[in-house]
Amino acid sequence: GDTSINGDAPIVVMTTEVLRNMIHSRSHGLNGLVWVVLDEVHYLQDAYRGSVWEEIIIHLPRSVALVCLSATVSNAPELAAWIEAVRGPTDVVVETARPVTLDNWFIADDRQTGDSVMIETLDGGEPNRAGFRFDSASGGAGATKGARFQRRWATPGRTEVIELLAARNMLPALYFIFSRAACDDAVRSCVRAGLRFTTDADRGRIREIAEHHVSNLSDEDLRVLDYERWVDALECGIASHHAGMVPPFKEAVEKCFIAGLVKVVFATETLALGINMPARSVVIEKLTKYNGEGHDILTAAQFTQLTGRAGRRGIDDHGHAVVLWSPFVTFENAAKLVASRSFRLTSSFRPTYNIAANLVRRHSAEESHRLLSLSFAQFQADADIVRLESHLEGRRAVLASLREEAACELGDVEGYRRLLDRGRAGGGSGGSIESALRQIRPGDVLSVDDSNERVAVLSVSQRRGGATRLKVITTRRQLLSIGAADLTEAPDVVGTITLPVPFTPSKTSFQRQVVAGLQRVGSGRPRRRSDSAARSQDSPDHHPVHGCPDRDSHLRALRRLRRVEDELRSTEDRIRSRVDSLSDVFDRVLQVLEEFGHLDGWALSSKGENLVRIFHECDLLIAEVIAEGLLEGLDPPTLAGVMSSFIYEHRNSAPEIAEWYPSRDVAERCAAICEIGVELNRSERHHGLPLTRQPDPSFFALAHAWSSGENLEELLGEDEISGGDFVRTMKQLIDLLRQIADAAPDPLTAACARSSAESLFRGVVAAS
Repeated sequence: GDTSINGDAPIVVMTTEVLRNMIHSRSHGLNGLVWVVLDEVHYLQDAYRGSVWEEIIIHLPRSVALVCLSATVSNAPELAAWIEAVRGPTDVVVETARPVTLDNWFIADDRQTGDSVMIETLDGGEPNRAGFRFDSASGGAGATKGARFQRRWATPGRTEVIELLAARNMLPALYFIFSRAACDDAVRSCVRAGLRFTTDADRGRIREIAEHHVSNLSDEDLRVLDYERWVDALECGIASHHAGMVPPFKEAVEKCFIAGLVKVVFATETLALGINMPARSVVIEKLTKYNGEGHDILTAAQFTQLTGRAGRRGIDDHGHAVVLWSPFVTFENAAKLVASRSFRLTSSFRPTYNIAANLVRRHSAEESHRLLSLSFAQFQADADIVRLESHLEGRRAVLASLREEAACELGDVEGYRRLLDRGRAGGGSGGSIESALRQIRPGDVLSVDDSNERVAVLSVSQRRGGATRLKVITTRRQLLSIGAADLTEAPDVVGTITLPVPFTPSKTSFQRQVVAGLQRVGSGRPRRRSDSAARSQDSPDHHPVHGCPDRDSHLRALRRLRRVEDELRSTEDRIRSRVDSLSDVFDRVLQVLEEFGHLDGWALSSKGENLVRIFHECDLLIAEVIAEGLLEGLDPPTLAGVMSSFIYEHRNSAPEIAEWYPSRDVAERCAAICEIGVELNRSERHHGLPLTRQPDPSFFALAHAWSSGENLEELLGEDEISGGDFVRTMKQLIDLLRQIADAAPDPLTAACARSSAESLFRGVVAAS
């Protein structure tokens, strides 16, 4: 990465980005290369870094042999078939026996007894039937109808879990919590509770290791980073590990844990990636993780990656994977996740501007297109077309059947539906339907459109424009979404039921309980609304279809028909996108490069020559900024501030950082950079390409101040950015500035970039 130690050794460990750059620059370091080991090859599907792995596999000389390693690829034969097509004969070696047997456990707190209940998750490879009690609302057999049920089960407290594991001799443990702040809170809770797992001798060794790792930090930096509180917890045998910590702290935690001195580490999922920290037990607090918009359940591959740390070779006979009860995921789902071995690897490869520029520089047009067609993404896309075409054939048969069902001998059902929609839009009977829907509550049992069919309301939501939508379930366990446009008259409320807790409408057990309650509601004729309101002459009442005895079934078929038509269009678009190969995407990338003057026919312009040296998600935007001279004449601190906008992305959970510029000229340059970004996005939209991320100037003041020599306390204290985020951003910024030094055609700008990178490499950044 950004550090090189004995780069000419016979065995060199490096990042994939470094190897990719060496391939493109035809580095002499590749001379005599025989083997490349791609550890954790499943990174190939990473949205941000995956394409680097494919570039390496495709562009490495055929004389170099590959060894690809992973514990989470279930479609290894497919991956091997692709590698064989690209590089030649390839063997698949699969080992299914785990070096250390893994035992899976599930823990829940019993509110009735105050005890923690711990059971094995699987029994003979199947979900343990004793665990299904954890999925019940458990209000007790004597609970009165309509009463609010009290959950019997709860998520165990962190200190209680640690004490339970200690009592069962299951420490040391890695305790995964998908929140940095929660990891630190957990450490504080354990220390306050008086937990301690170390002897006097252990504490002396821990202090020695910690002081060795922070020896390059000043006393002032250590005070800002709250060193004493951190090391006090470490001496208790308890620590956290996450991206918000500075690297010396994280490295000390890793060293102490590996040495058996620290018994509990609360960590985010980043610890599971590429760090050698095996434990006797792994605890996963929640099986759901926030994705920026909502919470997704972990995939089988993510779960296996986390639990892969459980069981130390040569030390433990058994490793332990522990999942805690949660109201958001049932025991049944947890057990299925534990038993799953589905880790299908998919490609995330796409031709970037930098890839395109390097292909143009090194290969002919024909050879460049051939190389792109060799990608794993294209290999999988070609196979997907067959599967999608088969699916399409089946849905077309369904569409034909629905067209027959939606047809009415008395008249045009589509025309009747339009009349209904017009009436609702005009606030006639549809208005009264909309008003009625707003009065409905979850748990209401409805009779819809004069039908004896009953539905139970699961949720009521307001959409844009004020429209109300009901999510309902039928006695046949069909989940439907209903709005005013789906009804010919307001529904009748014929009863109520109590919805189960927790609210998991997609789960079979939840649906069964609701349907059981629904069937207990009387099946007599529903209450009729008053017909006192006269219907207007332009209402759909006078349409011939209105009198059809099968009117409602025609309308339902028409609604389903529209949904199937939408699905068919979506599937056809997916097929077109597969057929629309990477070579076609590559051609659109080339068109953008030509528009911005980086290509002249099948040759790079001087601007394009700069682009081949920039390896960054904003590669073309940065090359444009260089070409426009917006970096010329800046001093090192200001250049650091300007370039930080391509590195830093403000986290929603982090405090806002006020924008600041040293002068109006610099503010205008940054505004001009944003304008270029907008122009580039406009071209990308026109050509149907992913949009380049817009610059974020939030970090400008911090980068400028650090380059100018400000101390850490002033920077972290004012803006409340974590030490780990600060160091990581600075290291990435240093790497980008070094690229600018290589790419900038103006010697003064190149020299300024080198000086700027050097000015950032000090203090806690250099120590990391």
